[in-house]
Amino acid sequence: METVVSGIRSTGKLHLGNYYGAVTNFVQMQHEHNCYFFIADLHSLTTHPTPEDLHANVRQVVVEYLAAGIDPDVATIYIQSDVPEVAELYLYLNMNAYLGELERATSFKDKVRANPDNVNAGLLTYPVLMAADILLHRATKVPVGKDQEQHLEMTRTFANRFNRMYKTPYFIEPHAFSFSKQLVKIPGLDGKGKMGKSEGEANAVYLSDTPEIIRKKVMRAVTDGGPTEPNQQKPEVIQNLFTLLAAVSAVDTVAHFDELYNSCQIRYGDLKKQLAEDMIMATTPIRARIDEISSDNEYISKVIRRGNEKARESARKTLADIRQIIGFRKF
Repeated sequence: METVVSGIRSTGKLHLGNYYGAVTNFVQMQHEHNCYFFIADLHSLTTHPTPEDLHANVRQVVVEYLAAGIDPDVATIYIQSDVPEVAELYLYLNMNAYLGELERATSFKDKVRANPDNVNAGLLTYPVLMAADILLHRATKVPVGKDQEQHLEMTRTFANRFNRMYKTPYFIEPHAFSFSKQLVKIPGLDGKGKMGKSEGEANAVYLSDTPEIIRKKVMRAVTDGGPTEPNQQKPEVIQNLFTLLAAVSAVDTVAHFDELYNSCQIRYGDLKKQLAEDMIMATTPIRARIDEISSDNEYISKVIRRGNEKARESARKTLADIRQIIGFRKF
């Protein structure tokens, strides 16, 4: 079986963007591939979480991975910081990653604009750490969202550069993988960009949100004054709502509201009500599992211990090879 690696930053609860952009793929592919799914707590350090928040957030992501359907008896679930080989490979790859290419990364430039007072080296070398995560297990497939495609391209660059530098075809090129025809990017409720934790609580619908919270968030979603002529192109804020509707609703529901929009008869309040109820229907069984698993500390610890052991077994093999290739020798 081909190897799949992917992870989610431990910066809080999982939202629909995480779920439809990544986790649904994880659940589908775990029975057909050798899967490593990790909680990216090292990546989260770029935003300087408190020790208490860091630990709680890691635990929450583990719980929600399990609640969403990832099976620890089939896939390997582990915590990034529990596998020290990640940091070691990150160090080696950093030696062959160049300032210019890192500064050109779209995500880095976006972060600099959004947080000019926190332009740390971790943000700059974020693609290198991501590459280390992937190459550590010599993955061939990586289920990433649309916004991560450039980082994956950089991973291929680092892998090929290492192979050329040390004249050995060690790393295999990883490629983006999705069960859908296109990589999924779930927009937020604020009318701008993707759904994310950093944009504020109101922008994201979390898997653990209650029906009441979901309804309030969706009804406050940004809209416009409505179409002024038939079949006009939807502005971004409205297209975002339709993209969300397509993710959680039936095809005929989307077609119904699309027809209302194209005929200038749409009422955004009705669309939002339908969207909220379909989000509630999608998240209710997951939320019930979250509550159940959260109360079982022994089970959570068992899952992580076993996952960390499996991940380290793979990681140690890769690092032994890498040290040999680079030229490190015991005296």
